[in-house]
Amino acid sequence: MKPALLVIDVQQGLCEGVGAAFDCAGTIARINQLSRAARAAGVPVVFIQHESQGDYLRHGSRPWQLADGLETAPSDLRLAKTTPDSFHKTELEGLLRGLGVDTLIVCGMHTEFCVDTTCRRALALGWPVLLAQDAHTSAGNAALTPQQVIAHHNATLTGISSFGPRVQAWPTEALVAPGGPLAPAATA
Repeated sequence: MKPALLVIDVQQGLCEGVGAAFDCAGTIARINQLSRAARAAGVPVVFIQHESQGDYLRHGSRPWQLADGLETAPSDLRLAKTTPDSFHKTELEGLLRGLGVDTLIVCGMHTEFCVDTTCRRALALGWPVLLAQDAHTSAGNAALTPQQVIAHHNATLTGISSFGPRVQAWPTEALVAPGGPLAPAATA
């Protein structure tokens, strides 16, 4: 398995104010755990940031910045997008194919928009997805609490079989555990 870790839209504007996502601090802590393990295992880490034309998430603005507390490294890759689909009109597909990636590990914000859309597009493009089930979050909506949105997507995305590749929902601890996809390779 040659995975890449996609960290989707973990941006300051989604972590503060009235529309802040649920449990940002806990989600960011788990994402940091994933990214540290990925780097140690030689797995590419790709930070994807949403950019909007208006004031909200405008490139370079404080809300557009990666969230406070999110750990990055010089080796990490960065990608901008303008739709919920991290592949649409971006270089993500070419980047991943160029790296020989065969599996995507996905985490981030907002579950029902960018995480969901990117997972579905990844399946359509032929990549199996390991969804970090406790490292994606939402602000919820008028119909569902954030926790319901998260649980719904953990169940729904794993039920999609029509693309061929599948989504599996894994807890962070299993992804980074010895023998997990983000565990450093054993040395002889």
